[in-house]
Parts: sequence; C-alpha cells; structure tokens
Amino acid sequence: MPPPTPEVPIVPTVKRIATLLAWPLGWCAAHAALAQAGAPEPFAAVFTLEWHGLNAGNSTLTLEQTAPGTYEYRSVNRARGLFRLAFPDPISEWSVFALVDGHVRPRSYQEDNGPGRAGQNVALRFDWEAGRVLGTEDGKPVDQPLDAGVQDPLSVQIELMRELAAGWSPTRFLLFDKTEAQQYHYTRERAERLDTPLGPLDTVVYRSDRPGSDRVMRLWLAPSLGYLPVQAERRRRGKVEFALHIRELRQGSAASRAAAAPAAGPAG
Repeated sequence: MPPPTPEVPIVPTVKRIATLLAWPLGWCAAHAALAQAGAPEPFAAVFTLEWHGLNAGNSTLTLEQTAPGTYEYRSVNRARGLFRLAFPDPISEWSVFALVDGHVRPRSYQEDNGPGRAGQNVALRFDWEAGRVLGTEDGKPVDQPLDAGVQDPLSVQIELMRELAAGWSPTRFLLFDKTEAQQYHYTRERAERLDTPLGPLDTVVYRSDRPGSDRVMRLWLAPSLGYLPVQAERRRRGKVEFALHIRELRQGSAASRAAAAPAAGPAG
C-alpha cells in the first residue's frame, strides 16, 4: 500500500508569516529615521518547516539587490519525504520592491505553485502612478485600488524589520494578499532567548491576528540580526499548524545569489 498523501498544504509557510505584519498608524513618526536608514543588507536564511509536528521540508528566504534602490525578496519552499507526494515541485513567491523615502514600496509580487498547480498562481503589479493593483489570481483578473502604504505578503516583512531597527514599534500593516487589501494587527508579547543552530539569540515575540479569523501567528525576531525572523508558528484554535525554525544564515550579495540558484536535486 502506498504511503498516505499529506492532507493539507505544507506552504502557507513563509508567506502566511507575512500576515503577522501590519501597516503602522505612526508612519510619520518613523518616517525620518527610516529615510536616513541604510540600504537593506542582502541575506539568505534557511528554515526547517514543521507541519503538525512533522518535518515537512525547508524554506529559504533570500534578499538581493537587483538595481540601485531596487530589491527582490524571494521565498522557496521544498517538501521532503512523504510530503513530496503532494508537493513534488518547489513552491516559490517573490516580491520586487523599491525604497522610497526609506520605506518599502512593492512593485510586483508573484506566486508560482509548480506545474501541477499553475492555475493557483498569483501575479500582481503595483501601479503607483495609476493608483491600482493589477494582475491575476487563480486565473481571474485583479484590478483594485492601491492604498498608500500597502505591502505585499513578502515586502511587508522587510518593512517591519526596517521599522523595528529604526526604533519604531508598528501596530498594523495594510497587506494586499491575492485579491484585496486587509488590515493585520500585531502586538509585542515578550522577550525570549532561543537556542538555535546560529547560537543563543535574544528575540522579541510578536503576535498577529486579523479580526474575524481563528488563526494566530507568532514571530520571533532577533534584534542582533536586524530583526530577522528566526522562528515562527501559526496556531488555529489553539493548536500549532506549522512552525519554522532557522537552520542557516548567510549574509552578503554572494550568499543571497547562491541560495536563490536552482537546487541541484530534490530535497529530502
């Protein structure tokens, strides 16, 4: 008898961790500090992905500068073991964004769910001059107003890291996910010291939720690493659905380019 196929997707993963983040009410207070902040440092971070307590694969996050003031932030999720029966191909998403007055401004966002799920792909373009979000989601057209300060599911992570590093504690972000923009709220809960493959790390823990949702997200951010997330989890009705734990971190342009290159073979 063949092994059972996993009944649920392993990858709301890193993208869904972006829903921890929320557009700050105090944007003006952080504006000056962010405008003077340096450019984001490229990096590549590898995470172990657990689904309902099982090792389901790995997630890689890479940030690379592609032109002056322009960046690409990419997430690649690869299943392992039995989970590869349901997800044989890597699942990718990437955001291209610019820095405008120190703030992250998304230009485009895409999801690639692999050949078997091409109909579920997402491709969005943020037209700031026209004030519209244009593209497709699940093969259907998207044409929505583009609100000031809106982020996509990946660019919002970089904006959060920059705001925290600038000394500001945002309380909400406006996140455009698939077909519409919605507010996500989060709250700093506590400080916590983690033992990680990178060594002991002091972190701050944020909780995020959206009104009307039964899902709660938590993100462990390391100030010593520019508030890079080193651990995350999503709970639904009090039970952990998935978790991410950092395994490796490389910093600098060469590291991010190497991590973004196609893998030589399948994971797991």
